[in-house]
Amino acid sequence: MTAKPILTESQDAVGIIILNRPEEKNTFDVEFARQLNAALKDFDADPATRVVVIKANGRHFSTGIALDQFQDKDHRRYRELIRLMDSHNHTIARMKKPVIAMVQGYAVANGAGLVFASDMAVAAQSAKFGTTAINVGLICLGPAVPLSRLTSRKKVLEMVLTGDIITADQALELGLVNKVVPDEELETATMRLARKLAAKSPLALQIGKQGIYALDELPYHRALDHLGELFASLCSTEDAKEGLAAFSQRRQPQWKGK
Repeated sequence: MTAKPILTESQDAVGIIILNRPEEKNTFDVEFARQLNAALKDFDADPATRVVVIKANGRHFSTGIALDQFQDKDHRRYRELIRLMDSHNHTIARMKKPVIAMVQGYAVANGAGLVFASDMAVAAQSAKFGTTAINVGLICLGPAVPLSRLTSRKKVLEMVLTGDIITADQALELGLVNKVVPDEELETATMRLARKLAAKSPLALQIGKQGIYALDELPYHRALDHLGELFASLCSTEDAKEGLAAFSQRRQPQWKGK
């Protein structure tokens, strides 16, 4: 029986997506991409889940799209393939819940794009990153979109056009990951971050993520007005009242998501 390319599990309020093609270095094929996107949407719709973590079985996070996917297709079929391979970039940005990538080994090409698209990322010290498709005559334009929101145009062009590999520490300097930790502490550090977020108001997380993503598309004054409106909508919720009351009473808040 063929193993499922994507596995899921839950730990308290944290939904975990596991990339499960270790023998193929967790490369994307059609079923892998479909199941990854479905798992993201399922956890976003699950009221018991507040944060999503993406991790990988095997040595590497993901080394991109499997090369056998680039065979015997016309333009229409390639466009359908690329749309599917890019689908997680759309889904993560539209999700209500934060998504954290837990990165070990190589995260390159579409694998790097998945890290860049995630809301946060924790990397093992030995992790490596790269937009490497140019090295086989292709180009990492899908991953370039979330990458361009994280660093400068010059650095995006350098990474995409050279295909060079960078270290975890270099990725941290560029703002591509949030933390770099010793390899043996990767899971502990990632889950600590996930549980910290899961303890926050789910409505505040949702509105905060929505507002910050809107900054990429709005001029300065419109952004201030739009984010002010979002904040005002949060202030009138039951959870906001509960958070203020719990702080005043020096107790843990009991979030209802209302």
